[in-house]
Amino acid sequence: MKTSESTIGIVGAGIGGLVAAIALRRAGHDVIVFEQAKQFARVGADINLTPNAVRALDGLGVGEAARVTAARPSHRISRTYDTGEETSRLEMADSAEQRYGAPQLTIHRADLLAALAEMFPAEQVALGKRAETIAPDEKGVTIAFTDGTSARVGALIGADGIHSCVRTAMFGAESPRFTGIVAYRAVVPAERVAGVPNLGAFTKWWGPNPQSQIVTFPLNRGKDIFIFATTPQDTWHLESWTAPGSVDELREQYVAYHPEARALLDACDTVLKTALYERDPMPAWAQGRMALLGDAAHPMLPFMAQGAGMAIEDAVVLSRHLDGVAMADVPAALKDFERARIERASQVQLGSRGNNWLREGGNADWVYAYDAWAAPLGAPALAAEAAA
Repeated sequence: MKTSESTIGIVGAGIGGLVAAIALRRAGHDVIVFEQAKQFARVGADINLTPNAVRALDGLGVGEAARVTAARPSHRISRTYDTGEETSRLEMADSAEQRYGAPQLTIHRADLLAALAEMFPAEQVALGKRAETIAPDEKGVTIAFTDGTSARVGALIGADGIHSCVRTAMFGAESPRFTGIVAYRAVVPAERVAGVPNLGAFTKWWGPNPQSQIVTFPLNRGKDIFIFATTPQDTWHLESWTAPGSVDELREQYVAYHPEARALLDACDTVLKTALYERDPMPAWAQGRMALLGDAAHPMLPFMAQGAGMAIEDAVVLSRHLDGVAMADVPAALKDFERARIERASQVQLGSRGNNWLREGGNADWVYAYDAWAAPLGAPALAAEAAA
């Protein structure tokens, strides 16, 4: 592990971290990624990449590989939980590609990570490196790891999730907040639920309150259906955020839902249960030679399906701000990156919390039409005119 003050370090080899690593390397920087896991494993949930995220990946040359295993939902549909009434329908697939320059893709997180890992040199990923202390100074940042080793870099990017150690080093310790919502996740073969309509669409069943919903979309080129359901729960006592769940409990939570929604739950053999946590939007993401992106900067609830998308956008815009920038000028470039991204990401973060977006139609363009490769540098993204 050879680093120097001319190296940009990234903590976290998740989606945002790897996209940033690829993009920064393309921008001419020496980059190393520190990942606490000892090896890459096929873990994680299935994710929804909306056109804004896919277009950003296409600009890196990753989109083609992502399309190999992904599904392309035909529509984004909203339905009322009990009557089944359709309250909005947005064409996706080819229509989204024509309108936004990229389709929507639904894919397993591990498949996307594998596609990203192929684009970045393996020898530049340091595995088994859990950061213990982070000490910045005027010329760089020193990271001490729990295995007794250390590294010195010229700048450090925190892409290490909601429990970000980089965030703690920058702004102090702060615990995420349990939202009072839990999520169930399951995958069923499409042939098992062939009688349910719109299996090829991203469908959201809006429940009796903002905490209750069922979302389904195709995976594995339509061979499987991913089910994501949320419901209120007062407390979460388990040490882990994710644990095996009860299929019977899952079905019981949604007995008031339409028969077509319940048919999907009846097809589940196993389910995972996850507690949902969040933080409030931050007033700053950058400090000196360090900056945050993705969940480290703006962890958000999944109700707009933009967690991965915002991390990917962050990474691309970060690389554009650092393109051709000397290490002496990195602190100013990181503040420009913050100014370019913080308004948009905070608005999506709050919109995800409110969970009302596209319930009865509305404007999707302010989210889906954003182009991370063309957005203004060093200026707000002006997402707000949007929300109309």
